[in-house]
Amino acid sequence: MPIRIAAAGDIHASEANRLEIEQAFGALDADVDLVLLAGDLTTYGEPDQAAVLADVVRSADVPVVAVLGNHDWHSNRHEEIVQLLADAGATVLERSWTVLEIRDLDVGVVGTKGFIGGFPDSQLPDFGEPLLRQVYAETTAEVRAIEQGLEAIESCPVRIVLLHYAPTTSTLEGEPRTIWAFLGTDRMAPPIELHRPDIVIHGHGHAGSFAGSIGDVPVFNVAVPVMRRDFWIFEVDGKESA
Repeated sequence: MPIRIAAAGDIHASEANRLEIEQAFGALDADVDLVLLAGDLTTYGEPDQAAVLADVVRSADVPVVAVLGNHDWHSNRHEEIVQLLADAGATVLERSWTVLEIRDLDVGVVGTKGFIGGFPDSQLPDFGEPLLRQVYAETTAEVRAIEQGLEAIESCPVRIVLLHYAPTTSTLEGEPRTIWAFLGTDRMAPPIELHRPDIVIHGHGHAGSFAGSIGDVPVFNVAVPVMRRDFWIFEVDGKESA
């Protein structure tokens, strides 16, 4: 029987949308096995905003796995956000991975924020001013985390990559091309294409496309449409995704 996953990105939690978040979690079907949150968990990265989401997560009946997004770093209080969500029972992945036992299957999730850097014809090179090279190095660390995580969960029957930034332009169609370089980078794609997880989920591209791919690996942008309050549902059986 397939694993049923509920996924959402860019919740942008705050007291102002507490009711919508509670309703979205409350509307989850009883047969959902796992909730994935693809970053931008808060509006401006404030702990009181994370506390709103933590209150809802605490009542969830299924595992919740999340990554941070750029909004969650805005106030540089991301450690407090992670702690609040962890105390509520969520697993927040930062350049790491976790393995959950669901329906007697090991489900491996590799999670990290990802970062910018651009796509073919607009990639940031490892050259020039130190600040730009620092951005390149930050993306390199994210890519290595994806690769190491996929190696670690290689034996899991179900393998998932959870990101915030986009690893492919195929889910950015609809966004202005002039900002694609700030929405992600295909530098994250090679380890995904090599290890071929069952599904990749990301957020961030609010006006992008829902479905894309890296090779034959399906990629879904769960930030579409903007500020969606309910969840996308996926079924993954370790061989194909829907």
